[in-house]
Amino acid sequence: MNTPQITVVIPLLNEAESLPELFAWIARVMNENHFTYEVIAIDDGSSDNSWEVIQKESESNPVIRGIKFQRNYGKSAALNEGFKAASGQVVITMDADLQDSPDEIPGLYKMITVDRFDLVSGWKKKRFDNTLTKNIPSKFFNWVTTSMSGIHLHDFNCGLKAYRLKVVKSIEVYGEMHRYIPVIAKWAGYPKIGEKVVQHQARKYGTTKFGWERFVNGFLDLMTISFVTKFGKRPMHLFGLLGAIFFFIGFAISAYLAFAKFAFLEYNMTQRPIFYMALVAMILGTQLFLAGFIGELISRNAVERNHYLIEDRIGL
Repeated sequence: MNTPQITVVIPLLNEAESLPELFAWIARVMNENHFTYEVIAIDDGSSDNSWEVIQKESESNPVIRGIKFQRNYGKSAALNEGFKAASGQVVITMDADLQDSPDEIPGLYKMITVDRFDLVSGWKKKRFDNTLTKNIPSKFFNWVTTSMSGIHLHDFNCGLKAYRLKVVKSIEVYGEMHRYIPVIAKWAGYPKIGEKVVQHQARKYGTTKFGWERFVNGFLDLMTISFVTKFGKRPMHLFGLLGAIFFFIGFAISAYLAFAKFAFLEYNMTQRPIFYMALVAMILGTQLFLAGFIGELISRNAVERNHYLIEDRIGL
C-alpha cells in the first residue's frame, strides 16, 4: 500500500454510538479533498460493542484499521500505540465523541504541509461544555504549562491536533501526558508549534470519560515531563548537584562548630540547633547524591517503558 497523505488516530472508550457517524464524516471530508488516508481506531478496553462497530466499518472501508486493548490503559497509551502504527505524512488525532470536527482536517493538513509547522494544536475558542468546574482549572493548567514550557497555546488538552509523521515517531506518551504532547515535542527538537481555532461540537452521545482527578494527575505529569526531559538521561546532574550543595552547607557549618569549640572553648556544641541542622544537611546531601548515582545506573539499563496487552488488530 502506498503511503497515505493523512493518518487519523482516534482513541476511544465506549463510543459505539458515535463511531459510524464519525467514520462517515471523515470519509466524506477526505473524498471531497481527494486525500489518501487511513484511520486507526484504538479501543481502550471498551465495555460496549465499540470493537464490533470498528470491525464492521473496516469490512466496508479497508482504510479503517483498529487496535483493541485487553483492558483500559488510558488515552495516552492509546495515542502511543496509534502513533506507532501511523504511516501517513501527516498524523491527525481527534476524539471519538464527535466533539472534534473532521471538517478541520484540510486546514490542519495545510498548516503542516504548506506552512511547515511540526505540530498544530486545536483551540476550541467557543465551547459547549464551558462549565465552571472545567473552565477555571483548564485555564489555570494552560497558564502553568505555558509559563513552564514557553509554548503559547490556549488549549493544550484539545484532542484535535496535527503532526508531521517524524514528530510522532520521535516521542513517547504515557501516564496522563497526552495533554502535554506539544511540550514533549518541543523538548524532542520540534519547536515549530502552531495553533488553529477549531469548531467545538456539543456531545451527541454518552458522557465524558474524564473526571476532576485529571487535573491533579495532569499537574503531576507536568512535573514529571519537566524532570524527565531535562534530567531523565542524566539524573546525577540534578540530584548530584543538590546533594553536593546540601553536603557542603552541612560540612561548612560543622567545620565552623569544630573551629569554635577549640578556638573559643565552647563545649556545648551538640546542644545548639545549628549542630542538628548541619547533621541533617550532610545526611540529606549524601542521600541525594546516592539517589543521583542510582538513577544513572537505572537510566542506562532501562527496559521499554510501554508494554500493553493488545487483544486484536485489524489491518495492522
